[in-house]
Amino acid sequence: MAGNWKMHLTAPEGVALAHALVSRGATSPGTVVLVCPPFPALDAVGKALAGGDILLGAQNLHPEAHGPFTGEVSGPMLTAVGCRLVLVGHSERRHGMGESDEVVARKLRAALAHDLVPIVCVGETLAQREANQTESVLAEQIGAAYRELSREAVQATVVAYEPVWAIGTGRVATAEQARDAHRSIRGALERTAGAGLGERVAILYGGSVNAGNAAALFAEDDVDGALVGGASLDPDGFRAIVDSASRAHRG
Repeated sequence: MAGNWKMHLTAPEGVALAHALVSRGATSPGTVVLVCPPFPALDAVGKALAGGDILLGAQNLHPEAHGPFTGEVSGPMLTAVGCRLVLVGHSERRHGMGESDEVVARKLRAALAHDLVPIVCVGETLAQREANQTESVLAEQIGAAYRELSREAVQATVVAYEPVWAIGTGRVATAEQARDAHRSIRGALERTAGAGLGERVAILYGGSVNAGNAAALFAEDDVDGALVGGASLDPDGFRAIVDSASRAHRG
């Protein structure tokens, strides 16, 4: 269960939200919960979460460990402030900031090289879905990201399916659409990375997840969790989503 705070909250505001999540016990048995604050809040939020069960993640990283890359943040910088995971190839990076499949693949490898678990984001646009290209788009993105990775490396990653048409729009894929896309991703992992790996990688759904639709999504066996955007800024709403995941896991 990952909360992506995007470009919201100053460091003090992030600390307040972190304290609210901790006070509400925003973890549940059988779930791994993390939050991804903006870069300036990482250190303060990490300290607020220290010693608890909520993990710290980042929203992005540069493929290189250091160098003349003004405005960028590297893997070693993230691990130094306590990050355990990092988003790679979020749809807003791919489609809003021009990140190619090649760049996403490099970032995936940079995350692994610096002991960060990459959450690799893939997904189709509305035009691609309406053209019945969802499966081919997912296969292409998974292939580019995972090609020539070792089995061990593949198992150290997480995938997030983000239908681009559902990001921040209030629209959400039906449980059946999410299930079918997740199955396509598992198949693409099998073909790209090796037999058996499709079932060994957790796949999250990300696309306007909220407390009202979470239970139906988590009822699908192929949906292992969620990458939550706006709803993760509400501690009660995020806790409700985590609880839905925990109930599905126990069921």
